[in-house]
Amino acid sequence: QVQVVESGGGSVQAGDSLRLSCSASGRAFDSYAVAWYRQVPGKEREYLARVDWDGSHTYYWPSVEGRFTVSRDNAKSTVYLQMNSLKSEDTDIYYCARDMESGVQVNPNYAYWGQGTKVTVSS
Repeated sequence: QVQVVESGGGSVQAGDSLRLSCSASGRAFDSYAVAWYRQVPGKEREYLARVDWDGSHTYYWPSVEGRFTVSRDNAKSTVYLQMNSLKSEDTDIYYCARDMESGVQVNPNYAYWGQGTKVTVSS
C-alpha cells in the first residue's frame, strides 16, 4: 500500500507565497505521474496541475498557470507545488494524487490520495 502525505499548508496574506510538499512511500515513486487538486467540503474537486514521471512535462489549470509551479525530486520521493501571488480564492484544502499505473497521466479514480493540507489566504 502506497502512503501519500501532503504538508506545507498554513495561513498567509494575499500576495504571499507558499510551497506545498507531497511525499510518497515506495521505491517506484519515480515511475508515476502526480497531480495536485483542491477541494472544500461540499464542493467539486478541482484539478490544478500535473507533473510526469521525470518532471520534464508539467500541465496547469489556466487559472493558476503563471502563479503555481509543480516540480519533483525523485531522489527525495517528493513533489512540490510552489504557489505565488496567493489570493483569497485560493483558500482550500490541497491534495496530491499519485497514479497507480501511468507515468504521464493521473486518473483520480485510479490513484493513491493523501489526506490534504489546508491553505488559508487572508485579504
